[in-house]
Amino acid sequence: MAEVGEIIEGCRLPVLRRNQDNEDEWPLAEILSVKDISGRKLFYVHYIDFNKRLDEWVTHERLDLKKIQFPKKEAKTPTKNGLPGSRPGSPEREVKRKVEVVSPATPVPSETAPTSVFPQNGSARRAVAAQPGRKRKSNCLGTDEDSQDSSDGIPSAPRMTGSLVSDRSHDDIVTRMKNIECIELGRHRLKPWYFSPYPQELTTLPVLYLCEFCLKYGRSLKCLQRHLTKCDLRHPPGNEIYRKGTISFFEIDGRKNKSYSQNLCLLAKCFLDHKTLYYDTDPFLFYVMTEYDCKGFHIVGYFSKEKESTEDYNVACILTLPPYQRRGYGKLLIEFSYELSKVEGKTGTPEKPLSDLGLLSYRSYWSQTILEILMGLKSESGERPQITINEISEITSIKKEDVISTLQYLNLINYYKGQYILTLSEDIVDGHERAMLKRLLRIDSKCLHFTPKDWSKRGKW
Repeated sequence: MAEVGEIIEGCRLPVLRRNQDNEDEWPLAEILSVKDISGRKLFYVHYIDFNKRLDEWVTHERLDLKKIQFPKKEAKTPTKNGLPGSRPGSPEREVKRKVEVVSPATPVPSETAPTSVFPQNGSARRAVAAQPGRKRKSNCLGTDEDSQDSSDGIPSAPRMTGSLVSDRSHDDIVTRMKNIECIELGRHRLKPWYFSPYPQELTTLPVLYLCEFCLKYGRSLKCLQRHLTKCDLRHPPGNEIYRKGTISFFEIDGRKNKSYSQNLCLLAKCFLDHKTLYYDTDPFLFYVMTEYDCKGFHIVGYFSKEKESTEDYNVACILTLPPYQRRGYGKLLIEFSYELSKVEGKTGTPEKPLSDLGLLSYRSYWSQTILEILMGLKSESGERPQITINEISEITSIKKEDVISTLQYLNLINYYKGQYILTLSEDIVDGHERAMLKRLLRIDSKCLHFTPKDWSKRGKW
């Protein structure tokens, strides 16, 4: 059995943790870092095949030293900007790309083929006819895309467009570890899930204090209190373009409100793994959702969006802050992004890769929105009602590829008597109706006051 002193970065071994059912389990984990506090060793572990937000510091009592796997010896990568390179290679370590694969046998409708109601085995309420001839794009959830930053992390010139997808090729041991212990934001204390590039001197503090209105960060409660005597903001510094009840949305221009936008990105990066931070926020608009009370407009979540997107992205980053999750706000943010696309007369899609929670929210929203359309179809003169993929896309502003992938995900497409049909079984219909009863928060398009700008004219920047 190995000794505690032999454990180094890159080792893999089972680590004790509590699962969601409050039961002990011993998943395999990788040691990312080792530190010594007052003679007591602590180990930062990443649970293999688990989300990085579960990474944590553990003591040696939670390690199963009998099953330790030592790393293979590899040359370290060169250091960059004084930061250490990657750790020694862990056993059988490989980069895995999670790709949602569609079976070639899965029927895929064409975008213009009409759809019609058709019963199946007496248990279906709806069916939609379609024709083959289009393959669905694979939806990459864990792939890396190129960053548009220059090598020193600062763009050499202001970018007119941009991506917020993280360039993981420069991942090192520093960015793989959570660096902020706790954030106090208004009445909430948040435990970050991921690394965020706040100034290094702040990462040793037990708590980082943020002004909940301008998001400026401070070292101590005293600093925050002193700031609050001077900060006159009680809402995000932009135009309020939507209000219904206590919910409001503010549109913030990343060029006109650069400091706020940068602080928002820093906060969001604590909870977004696949996104990166650009200090050049000029190419982006930020839509911040707030909840109003007597003290002001409190941030609930936000999404960012490129002013000009060549890929039809209507969302770059999207986040509901942890205190407000599982309350329907995520779906409200998604619905709002598509309402903006409807006003713009465009179809849109979120920038990939989506986080695991983001993918769940989008799949749920797409499913409910498309089923709402299909179940609302009315038959004319006894004929089965018909609708095309293009028409669904135009009505909802959901991009055609997302419509098709959602129909496949729901397993609605079948082949019947020489044509492709979409069959809505009783289970699908009942499940949808139950879900919609729980969905109390909806966007009211009559409360949206939004005029899209033509960002291709640089004078508007």
